[in-house]
Amino acid sequence: MNPNEQDDLLKIGNYTFRSRLFVGTGKYATFDLMAEALEASGCEVVTVAVRRVNLNAPKGEKTLLDYIDPKRYKILPNTAGCYCKEDAIKVAHVARELGIGDWIKLEVLGDEKTLLPDPVETLEAARILVKEGFIVLAYTSDDPVLAKKLEAAGATSVMPLGSPIGSGQGILNRTNIRLIIENASVPIIVDAGVGTASDVTIAMELGAEGVLLNTGIAGAKDPIRMAHAMRHALEAGRLAYRAGRIPRKLYASASSPMLDF
Repeated sequence: MNPNEQDDLLKIGNYTFRSRLFVGTGKYATFDLMAEALEASGCEVVTVAVRRVNLNAPKGEKTLLDYIDPKRYKILPNTAGCYCKEDAIKVAHVARELGIGDWIKLEVLGDEKTLLPDPVETLEAARILVKEGFIVLAYTSDDPVLAKKLEAAGATSVMPLGSPIGSGQGILNRTNIRLIIENASVPIIVDAGVGTASDVTIAMELGAEGVLLNTGIAGAKDPIRMAHAMRHALEAGRLAYRAGRIPRKLYASASSPMLDF
């Protein structure tokens, strides 16, 4: 991070981070490649699908969690693969029992083909988990109304999708993402659909507090190079947002005026 940006920290609940890039752990060819990509990304938060963790691995056999240094990364468990609030709540309880922490990325899907979130089940699950003391980061569609309802339900962060999970389409509806950000009192982290570095920059220039991605790195031809790219793209987008872009104009404006030298 640029030394001048030391005051620009991301706060989620009781946690504080320098990096605003959250990176997933799925779809890598090997766990070693995953570990190398995580390091290259500069991330501090690593999201893990609790259902992917082999809880019955024979003694001595390495699992996904063995490749994530808990001294370096904060593990964010998620409820990926859940299609109802009951399953999502159950997975959150498993994560808590594993000692991963008291926060959870809540993900309740509504359709197996599009993997779009179920708004009703997500909202109901969020309300229950908040009452049970969880720090809830709620994955949702890019619906500004639902985003406010999740915030009202007690979500510590709202995570609208840029486009469907793993689609690589980037941010399809910048207007909605901007509306969500402008009307939020909690951190907004764009989650899902990132295909390349420019998608991350766009999200940050819109004012997002962070970006969560997985496939954009894991599915790249060279995941390590892409992880570096995503890291720099996020930093550039955040710097540009804080700097304040010039307004868009229909006509030209000379950069070297003839008067007032």
